[in-house]
Amino acid sequence: MKRIAIMMAALLAISLSVCAQTKQEKKSKTLVAYFSASGVTRGVAQQLAEVAGADLHEIKPEIPYTDADLDWRDNQSRSTLEMKDKKSRPAITGKIQNMQDFDVVYVGFPIWWYTCPTIINTFMEAYNFNGKIVIPFATSGSSSIKKACADLKETYPNVNWKEGKLLNHVSKDEMKKWVESNE
Repeated sequence: MKRIAIMMAALLAISLSVCAQTKQEKKSKTLVAYFSASGVTRGVAQQLAEVAGADLHEIKPEIPYTDADLDWRDNQSRSTLEMKDKKSRPAITGKIQNMQDFDVVYVGFPIWWYTCPTIINTFMEAYNFNGKIVIPFATSGSSSIKKACADLKETYPNVNWKEGKLLNHVSKDEMKKWVESNE
């Protein structure tokens, strides 16, 4: 009888240990994917990846943007033409081979014409986001992220979006609180 009780206690201890290990292994894996034309969004994305303990991936255009391409005052600049064409999907390089491993994906970009650059659509359409939480973040000189978030939700209604945030001049502590609120 005593042996049976000891064996039962040992089995219970092993079961609890296995459950605890399984729980630890199932910790969400996070990715911060970003597009940065001038480097501002890159800096924010790097800080976000550090705070969130996330992998970092730059969304790179196949043809890099020049200063002339980014001249928003020129009606014929590449960025202006892309933003006028809702179907524009600039090609990207550097495909993520293990996207299926990520549970949470932060998607970052500068605000262009009050929304996200069309290259973000290229990124969103390159992967399967089923079962993932996707959280937009942006940088901007003067615009809010609200229209970009609304546009993304409308264009990709099957994605599990969480509330986006503009991360201009956000302290590390503020960023940490935001990341924790998304867990």
